[in-house]
Amino acid sequence: MGQDFAKRKQGKSTRKAPARKTQAQRRSGEGQSRGKGLRLYVAGVLTGVFLSFIGYLGTLPDPAVSATETGTPEQPEVVIQRPRFDFYTNLTQEGIDEVQEVQDTVEPAADVRKPPTATELPEPYLLQAGSFRQHDDAERRRAQLLLLGLEPIIEEISNGNGIWFRVYLGPFESRELMVRARSLTTNQNIETLLLKRGGT
Repeated sequence: MGQDFAKRKQGKSTRKAPARKTQAQRRSGEGQSRGKGLRLYVAGVLTGVFLSFIGYLGTLPDPAVSATETGTPEQPEVVIQRPRFDFYTNLTQEGIDEVQEVQDTVEPAADVRKPPTATELPEPYLLQAGSFRQHDDAERRRAQLLLLGLEPIIEEISNGNGIWFRVYLGPFESRELMVRARSLTTNQNIETLLLKRGGT
């Protein structure tokens, strides 16, 4: 009997093992079929969206169709007129008469043979480009102005507040030269003070 019992035990164990394998195979097969089904569903949705888009494009009107085929009235062409320049002819006709009238009223020029006297000379213009307590600071400002192409002068002045070193530009013979120098200094953020000195 001992042998029969052993055979039964082996027979039972051999029968149960294949049953377990089938359950494992069923479970893995279910997972694969679910993944396969999900992929098929997504592919079907994407195909449907693509076909719907193609159908929508087919319903759009063709831009190459002319306006007369669609029934909309044509817009009239806009004609752009070129400007006419009549002032060339108007100036030549009117300008000659005006010039002749102006020539009749011109006064003779002043007598330029006499040089102006010292009292008639305009006052020279000076620009003060800075006032410093230290001579080195005045020299730095002088170097900045030299780089601009100007000719600065440093003057030492002593007053009740001590010794000051002032940087001057000029004297300028005309207002135009002074304005040119002032614009150069303004472009370099150097503030200047306009001074008039007689007899310099």
